Amino acid sequence: MKKIELVAPCHFGLESVLKKEIYNLGYEILRVEDGRVTFEGDAEAVCRANVFLRTTERVLLKVGQFHAETFEELFQGIKRLEWEQYLPADAKFWVKKASSVKSKLFSPSDIQSIVKKAIVERLKGTYHKSWFEEDGALFPIRIFLMKDEVTVTIDTSGESLHKRGYRTMAGAAPLSETLASALLMLTPWNKERILVDPFCGSGTFLIEAAMIAANIAPGMKRSFQAQQWEHLIGKSLWREAVEEAKELMDRNVETDLQGYDIDGSVIKTARENAKRAGVAGLIHFQERPVSKLSHPKKYGFVVTNPPYGERLEDKDALPELYRQIGDAMRNLDTWSVYLITGYEDAEKYIGRKADKNRKIYNGMIKTYFYQFSGPKPPKRKQQ
Repeated sequence: MKKIELVAPCHFGLESVLKKEIYNLGYEILRVEDGRVTFEGDAEAVCRANVFLRTTERVLLKVGQFHAETFEELFQGIKRLEWEQYLPADAKFWVKKASSVKSKLFSPSDIQSIVKKAIVERLKGTYHKSWFEEDGALFPIRIFLMKDEVTVTIDTSGESLHKRGYRTMAGAAPLSETLASALLMLTPWNKERILVDPFCGSGTFLIEAAMIAANIAPGMKRSFQAQQWEHLIGKSLWREAVEEAKELMDRNVETDLQGYDIDGSVIKTARENAKRAGVAGLIHFQERPVSKLSHPKKYGFVVTNPPYGERLEDKDALPELYRQIGDAMRNLDTWSVYLITGYEDAEKYIGRKADKNRKIYNGMIKTYFYQFSGPKPPKRKQQ
């Protein structure tokens, strides 16, 4: 496969984290836009991006981009693209998703229908066929319209990349694996430092932290849509990406990762998830309320997703809960605390204004990532 553009979507506001990840993989960043990063790659890049990237939702192969204000312009623009470079004669293809923002064309179903017809018309001329069985490999197509600019992509990932395969159960308003990783990367935490999650739930923050510490690639145990595309990406490239991931793992890493929750059944689920992720030995889980949060060591990190009234009947308990969080923070006065919550009175009841506050959308829920910075630890004396 020649050089291509790849589009990596992410949570709004976390583009800088994904950009750094892609750069560290060795690829050139072409554009950074709201909720996505575009970079240049090749067939190998499709494999490595799917296996290694922690903070993107999927890896999209960009087929083309053009301006369209009418359905006729959309049809002709799609038809001009060189679909035969990607879709074999037996390809099963459909428009999986069409989204439109500030564009004259805004009906997803109409966009999907017209795009499908235009691709068929293009392939009729290329393959000299009037009918396509579509009984071969799957090619889900995703279309984005932003201010009448149409971006056309094929999804190489299939299931969203947040589905690492280790989490089978989660509580209310769960944090996605990709979001948890991105938030961890926004903090100064590293594998040498203590990390505690006093509302660990299904263990997502800690499991992602353990995978980062042990350099376990998030996609090395799952499959991807583009593995069916053998005419574009050879099986050997997928094998090489996974082998690279295995070689980079640090099986001897030592960590201090601790997860607490008041619900014993949730702790059991977190332990099972950690086991499936291959990091059970790196995390200590314990049934414990936040009011009992303490630690003898200094300069640690709390990164957590506390309850914020997902159910109306829980809202009355929030002031006391956040007071307890504030009390725990005062006891850990050399620690740094990072919490994501949709509770807008969090700072009021914690009793301290955050040093930084970033708006994050967790699914469709507006939340805030409050950052309470502790003092930097003293530098270690050189031996």
